[in-house]
Amino acid sequence: MRKFRLAGAGDAEELLAIYAPYVEKTAVSFEFVPPTKEEFAGRIRSIMAFFPYILCEEDGEILGYAYAHRFHERAGFNWDAELSVYVKEGKNRKGIGYALYEKLIDILEKQGFYNLYALISVPNEPSVALHSRFGFETEAIHKDTGCKFGEWHDMIIMKKVLRKAEKDPTEPIPFYQTTFSL
Repeated sequence: MRKFRLAGAGDAEELLAIYAPYVEKTAVSFEFVPPTKEEFAGRIRSIMAFFPYILCEEDGEILGYAYAHRFHERAGFNWDAELSVYVKEGKNRKGIGYALYEKLIDILEKQGFYNLYALISVPNEPSVALHSRFGFETEAIHKDTGCKFGEWHDMIIMKKVLRKAEKDPTEPIPFYQTTFSL
């Protein structure tokens, strides 16, 4: 049976094992070298200071993970979050990414975010389709924005509006101050 829980720095090695093939074999990530276990654990801790970082496991095996983080650093972007999801090789197309996003988006909505973004290196039809299922729409295409494996890749920015923009919005709250269940 699948279970969902918050990730922790102690999960870094297993999550990194899921992420590394995306770095080493694809242009899904524009990193060229996977981070070290310590760097990855630091990323998890940093993100979880404000945003959710969740994983899916079955029979003790981590199948995938998803998290949100700042879309941009400037204060005017405080109401926006960028999402990412990674699924273990061989476990794709089994609803894991969808289930993780469903839970992640629910938490972000409870936190009070207004806009969610996905930056997708294309071609990547599975990711575009997943985001489309959640109501994300293509907002921009950046041509030849990243080069990996000797090829230039376009980046599309997809956006999902959680709530209508309003004057003087309330700041989103840290995820650990929300009520949610995984």
